[in-house]
Amino acid sequence: MLVAALSLWSPHGSFSVSTAVMLAFVLGMVHGITPDEHTWPITFSYSIGSYSSRRGLISGLTFSLAFTLQRAIASELAYFSLTRILSDIPWLNFAIYIVVGLAMILAAMYLFRGNHWHLLSPSHHLKEMTEEDKLSDPKVWMPALHGFIAGWGFGAFALIIYTVLSPAMPSASLGWVPGAAFGLGTTVIQVLAGALFGYIARRKSLTPKDIRTVSLITAGRTLLIGGMAFVAVGAVGLAFPAVMGIGISTGIRVHNLAHLGIGQLLVMVIVVLVGFGTLISTTRSIKGLNGLARPPLNEQNSGDIK
Repeated sequence: MLVAALSLWSPHGSFSVSTAVMLAFVLGMVHGITPDEHTWPITFSYSIGSYSSRRGLISGLTFSLAFTLQRAIASELAYFSLTRILSDIPWLNFAIYIVVGLAMILAAMYLFRGNHWHLLSPSHHLKEMTEEDKLSDPKVWMPALHGFIAGWGFGAFALIIYTVLSPAMPSASLGWVPGAAFGLGTTVIQVLAGALFGYIARRKSLTPKDIRTVSLITAGRTLLIGGMAFVAVGAVGLAFPAVMGIGISTGIRVHNLAHLGIGQLLVMVIVVLVGFGTLISTTRSIKGLNGLARPPLNEQNSGDIK
């Protein structure tokens, strides 16, 4: 009830420690639910690539805990007003886009052992991939590394934590707490999302081997194309910063939903079009290959069919 009475859009004023921590946690949950380009594409990729609910949950957890660690560190820096230096660097957010994108591309190269750039048209080489073991499972540390890097991006939620809630802490020993609470709020949502994505990967009526193939192709293609998109957006932002501010106002007073801009476009392209599109098309292709691989009916049986 206390948090409900506070503004999640533009909190201001003085806060007790408990109120600031509770507000940060709720803001973290909102951040996890809304379409954020630094969370959803990465969580989707690794969770789908885990091809099970349990592993998907672990992927979401490792990503979010690393993100939480970063936010706790940045929150402590904010207590000493050091993050103001970072927020005053206009090109930093675009540089982080490029770093995250490059990390995604390297992860895709790992999943496909460095030489499968024909992943951009996976159906052409699908039979080869299903017959030979040319896919690598993602390592546990990979989403964690992504989570720590992505957390350094600045957005509306980060600014609230760094400029309002962290300075409200009574001492430096508690400066990290709002950032950690925000990260844990995001963790709750991302863990559930990771388990859901992993569950989706298992519900495709395929053999365990085919599920692994579909999941890793989906993860790899999402990471590869998503990484290329992140690098391109970061480069455009560095060259033409004004372009990045273009968007459509929705009138919804919820951060990440109030303004549909480049971040939301990235989520839709990477997760919806590339991610789920690849999941559906690759599943259909695998089922088609399995159908072709079935032994034909003998002539006697086929003649009995009316």
